[in-house]
Amino acid sequence: MTHERYNPQAIEEKWQARWQAENAFACSDASDKPKYYVLEMFPYPSGNIHMGHVRNYAIGDVVARSRRMQGYNVLHPMGWDAFGLPAENAAIKHHTHPAAWTYDNIANMRAQLKRLGYSYDWAREIATCRPEYYRWEQTFFLRLLEKGLVYRKKAPQNWCPSCHTVLANEQVIDGLCWRCDSRVVQKDLTQWFLKITAYGDELLENLQKLEGGWPERVLAMQRNWIGKSTGAAVAFALEKPVEGAASLEVFTTRPDTLFGVTFMTLAPEHPLVEKLIAGQPQADQVRAFVERIRNMDRLDRQSETLEKEGVFTGAYALHPFTGARVPLWLGNFVLADYGTGAVMGVPAHDQRDFEFARKYGLPVKVVICPKGEDLQAEGLCEAFTGEGVMTASGPFDGLPNVEGKAAVAAALEKEGKGRATTQFRLRDWNISRQRYWGAPIPVVYCEQCGVVPEKEENLPVLLPMDVKIREDGRSPLPETPAFAQCRCPRCGGPARRETDTMDTFVESSWYFARYTSARNTAAPFDPAALSYWLPVDQYIGGVEHAILHLLYSRFFTKVLRDLGFFPAGLDEPFAKLLTQGMVLKDGGKMSKSKGNVVAPSEMIAKYGADTVRLFCLFAAPAERDFDWSDSGIEGASRFIGRVWRLFMEERERLLPLKACEATARDAQTQETRDLRRREHLTVKKAGEDMGERFQCNTAIAAVMELVNAMYLAREKMGRSEGERRVFSSAMATVLTLLAPITPHVCEELWERLGHADALAGQAWPQWDAAATAQDMVTVALQVNGKLRGTVQAPAGADKAALEQAALADPAVQRHTAGLTIRKVVVVPGKLVNIVAN
Repeated sequence: MTHERYNPQAIEEKWQARWQAENAFACSDASDKPKYYVLEMFPYPSGNIHMGHVRNYAIGDVVARSRRMQGYNVLHPMGWDAFGLPAENAAIKHHTHPAAWTYDNIANMRAQLKRLGYSYDWAREIATCRPEYYRWEQTFFLRLLEKGLVYRKKAPQNWCPSCHTVLANEQVIDGLCWRCDSRVVQKDLTQWFLKITAYGDELLENLQKLEGGWPERVLAMQRNWIGKSTGAAVAFALEKPVEGAASLEVFTTRPDTLFGVTFMTLAPEHPLVEKLIAGQPQADQVRAFVERIRNMDRLDRQSETLEKEGVFTGAYALHPFTGARVPLWLGNFVLADYGTGAVMGVPAHDQRDFEFARKYGLPVKVVICPKGEDLQAEGLCEAFTGEGVMTASGPFDGLPNVEGKAAVAAALEKEGKGRATTQFRLRDWNISRQRYWGAPIPVVYCEQCGVVPEKEENLPVLLPMDVKIREDGRSPLPETPAFAQCRCPRCGGPARRETDTMDTFVESSWYFARYTSARNTAAPFDPAALSYWLPVDQYIGGVEHAILHLLYSRFFTKVLRDLGFFPAGLDEPFAKLLTQGMVLKDGGKMSKSKGNVVAPSEMIAKYGADTVRLFCLFAAPAERDFDWSDSGIEGASRFIGRVWRLFMEERERLLPLKACEATARDAQTQETRDLRRREHLTVKKAGEDMGERFQCNTAIAAVMELVNAMYLAREKMGRSEGERRVFSSAMATVLTLLAPITPHVCEELWERLGHADALAGQAWPQWDAAATAQDMVTVALQVNGKLRGTVQAPAGADKAALEQAALADPAVQRHTAGLTIRKVVVVPGKLVNIVAN
């Protein structure tokens, strides 16, 4: 008998058209169901989705579809991270406008995502490059400016000469631009900064709330990046004050070593350097050192293996307690934007300072000794950094150094020369970008009024579309009079508009909230919708965003809360985080340069979307990388084919039942009881694995075992009403459990099974503990601890029955012949051991 062949293209197009016509995955803020917000990190519209996208969004779609079936009101939106350098650079390369490039790509990628059957509420779609989106970002900027959380300053910045723009510290990876891999240099610029450091303590403390919901390595990466240190700020008076400064402040985590200071080291970029070297004979030597070091890789300058280099400025400071002269050096290992840009040198108790002092012949002074020992500077081969007792430290001699930290800090404060304080590694976020394709910063510069914020009623400040894009990548905005020249909102006089645009990470720091009321034109958010949906229950994306996007989104959540845009109790944006692994090919990341890219569109055309989804979910646990293989996707295709064939070949046997609908009364034979037991065990396994652990691979494997069991059972099962019901129930369970993974083929077969209601709207099946109990168990038979055979026994058989069965077994009788049975040990359901001699 021939049966209709599985045609994925026709089936998938049919169901996608139906879902779109019925707006099947729209959700409402008004529902009596519990809410569930699942979100995958939205894509940059590059032109085509890649396999990494397919896997990420397939995981999210399984969560969304299964949660709907479990009775939740699910929000599952999609949008586009559409501003930024990549779009602009690609547009330049293709000789087109970034807007045309971006919107064409969005249209193409939207069609690709729909072709994969993801269950998005497309009515909530956003694109960050649209004025109706970024106008609210400009509103936030103005409110932050009012609160003093946005400021402008001139300082050395990370500059990418290829992208023609500055980069935040987090966007410099191993000294290279995170986008184009060009070597980053330092450049003095006046830029706009968001004061993320004002939230350093809360960003650090709230990580505790995320424990158990976020991967520990992401939490550790954020703790390290925030980098809170406790210590003291110490003021060293300058021997010869310079214009604007009479002292230098340093931060130290070791105030207990203050009496061991023999020099100070400043960052080459420190703003006082030029004033300190003025008139000094070594001024030119110092300037050459500054020029060379400032363009070094920042991470190299912080490395433990860096060869320490320095130069003496010729200037001195005075020790706050002793008044001793302290020479001021510059060092390649000190950064201007970390702490105060100056550190005190304690070579006897800091290895870096020890190496520096030995190299340049600077004094080493021991001020902490192990208890009961007397360390001498001449005998030191390395710095002593352990705990001990303070010595050569004036009034603090004899004090345990751990206690000495607080005591020295208190003495500094009493004399007005310092204070106990904390410091963060975290630096304020530079959001100025010298490129065109971004959200305009809503301020103007007026000769009469200075820096003037745009009025909120004039927002949005529109990014002009009629500009000529420069081939070298530099922004055309400064040379576009219609944009750059404007009137001052305060005095009405001529003014110049800010021509820097915002870092694209600003847009992605609050997009998750805009989805809750994406079409609101009166406000960025509807308060009731925000309160209902946030925080995101499950967020899914790559671990590479651990510092950039995830930290910025946490910061924005706290800022928008404090500005009154978010509910007062909303402290964190994402309750749970899953960082999915990459899709590799031949052991490496897919890339055009390696020639190992597997195009999703080609795989869909060959196998269908369901097969592509199935393979991406079956190949490995969600958080692990996996290597794409042709044999793997062929296997996924064969499995869907097996399910299709089983249905078609047994179509006459099937009844329109739902998952787990067959009862114990239906299962009257051993075959039907075994199949029903396998069905319920599969529901238990798949539900647990897909529910909290998102281990779709093991859930799929369990369903595969159920399908195998059905193939075997059909050969032994007849066509009685009970047998048909058990088989049909198992088939309904297969389709229901696979529905979040391979939704198209499952909907098709569900409809053919005789159901009028869509499978996507069915309740998740409930397994019955009684159904999973075994009828018969295999009991091991031992004689004097050695296995001599097995016996089948009812699962609930008592000790007496098992003992009787064991003693009657021919193998046991053979091995106990001529012996006296001394004892019979019975472990119900497992073994019987005959002790005889």
